[in-house]
Amino acid sequence: MLEEVTTFVTGASQGIGREIALTMADYGANVALAARGEGIYETAADIGDDDRTLAVETDVTDEESVAAAIEATAESFGGLDCLVNNAGIAGPVDPYDRVEEADWEQVLNVNLTGAWRCVKHAGPYLRESDRGSVVNIGSIGGKRPYPNRTPYAASKMGLVGLTRTLAYELGRDDVTVNVVQPGPVAGDRIEDAIAAQAELASVENAEPASIGDDDFALPDYLIQPEDVAEQVAYLAGPHARKITGQEIAVDAGGTY
Repeated sequence: MLEEVTTFVTGASQGIGREIALTMADYGANVALAARGEGIYETAADIGDDDRTLAVETDVTDEESVAAAIEATAESFGGLDCLVNNAGIAGPVDPYDRVEEADWEQVLNVNLTGAWRCVKHAGPYLRESDRGSVVNIGSIGGKRPYPNRTPYAASKMGLVGLTRTLAYELGRDDVTVNVVQPGPVAGDRIEDAIAAQAELASVENAEPASIGDDDFALPDYLIQPEDVAEQVAYLAGPHARKITGQEIAVDAGGTY
């Protein structure tokens, strides 16, 4: 399905990003694995095909790093067809008035501005492709209230605006742009967030938020990384060429 497609995946060292990279490779794509950590080399080893992988250390908060990584990808594979903006951080779990400005700025810098930096430098290559696509990884926090997660929610809601606008700016060159919005993904991050919310019970004026069965349409509401990866692969594939500017929830009905 993705033979001869070159994909640049940020945050590919762990979690959803790692699963996206593995899935794209399984479908035949060339995959550039971008992240700050050395986990990208482990992901590349798991793919097990040196001719179709490139591990490139990338800091999405540094424009020069982003530009160099994308240029290296295009040179290695002869172009770039798909950008997956997955790099992100959870940020603080605290009421809005306890959030430090530095934490606010860091979350938006990674989650939102980092995605813009990547599109800025990938755009010329995507426009040259005959199947260019951008898939941004958002969150149900970009569609519904996310108490005590204001920086994170703002960054993910910002991704929706970025997606819709880029869909028009890049659409004239047949580049599709969509955002996939997962619900709570199984793993350490959701466990840490739940624990942090519970701790707020002792904080004055804080209202801890909880995740439960009543919040979702499906009883098994935890999302697996491969659920997200399969949706990303579809959006990068040949059957999704008329899908653009969309918010696609993979959330067990958490935003129905």
